[in-house]
Amino acid sequence: MSLDEFFAEFDTGSLRLRNRFAMAPMTRRKSPGGVPNAENVEYYRAHAAGGVGLIVTEGTLVRGPAAGPLTEVPRFYGDSAEGWRAVVEAVHAEGSAIVPQLWHLGVERGEQPEFEPESPTVSPSGVDYTGRRVGRALESGDLDTLVGSYVESAVLARELGFDGIELHGAHGYLLDEFFWAATNHRGDDYGGTLRRRAAFPARVVAAIRAAVGPEFTIIYRYSQWKGVDYTARIAETPGELEELLTPLVDAGVNIFHTSLRRHWLPEFTEHAQDLSLAGWTKKITGLPVITVGSVGVDSVFRGDRIDETQAQRLRVLEQQFERGEFDIVALGRALLADPEWVNKVQAGRLSEITPFR
Repeated sequence: MSLDEFFAEFDTGSLRLRNRFAMAPMTRRKSPGGVPNAENVEYYRAHAAGGVGLIVTEGTLVRGPAAGPLTEVPRFYGDSAEGWRAVVEAVHAEGSAIVPQLWHLGVERGEQPEFEPESPTVSPSGVDYTGRRVGRALESGDLDTLVGSYVESAVLARELGFDGIELHGAHGYLLDEFFWAATNHRGDDYGGTLRRRAAFPARVVAAIRAAVGPEFTIIYRYSQWKGVDYTARIAETPGELEELLTPLVDAGVNIFHTSLRRHWLPEFTEHAQDLSLAGWTKKITGLPVITVGSVGVDSVFRGDRIDETQAQRLRVLEQQFERGEFDIVALGRALLADPEWVNKVQAGRLSEITPFR
């Protein structure tokens, strides 16, 4: 498969991409003390040299409170700044754009964190998806602090020369915990109806937009599935999805990144239109969309071997792109196995691609 159409340029806001391939965010735990080092710089440089148009970094912790459990996960504030500056310069020198993924784990931080163990875990309602009490619920002052933490990291990204930012609002982490009824039992303006559950993530986006200006690109990643429950859903119909996404559009999101485990599956099977979640997101919002989900690999994420061949799935990917379901496709494990995946595809050297095992 040539995938020629994926080598068209893409521009929006502050983002300028040489092609439609992105490196998906993948947590590594290789930044001692939370600060990117020379190994991190080379890791991102090598993937930029491999041909991707966009790199979304691994999840980087905002200041908090209680953002994450591990000291080796990179942070995006304070002493981490110069390490990230070196990453940006190396990636840009190879011709790729790069955005940091800003991350707060919420209740998924757990009860025994090694990073900032003195701070109790916080989440919308102080419960995990089973209803078990973990840490405490976020109060009004905490929410103000959290908004400030996201803004601090977004402003730093702009100052360091990043091409935008991505907010991690997927997989059952903090922003997603507001979306998800299982973890949001709040009785205030941030809980209850779908629009109220979307209100705090939208508040974060709006505050960032006000701080970074109209051109700096904001990507918002979201998912139906969660790390603790692959069957979870935040929206059962296109109408419900519209209620959740519209406040984010109004707040200033430029691009949605729909996290899927299988990019080719229709999202609402009872609906006449056979669209993926990425396709529905673009139809509802009218904004550019990044799709992802087992591209270039033989097994689904944390799952069994896929029955369809890669060639069959790449044909479906092409068809989805031609139908306008998405604008950019992200790869994860395929690029871990072979950072040169994009260059090899463009050159027609498919037999030389190192497969992911």
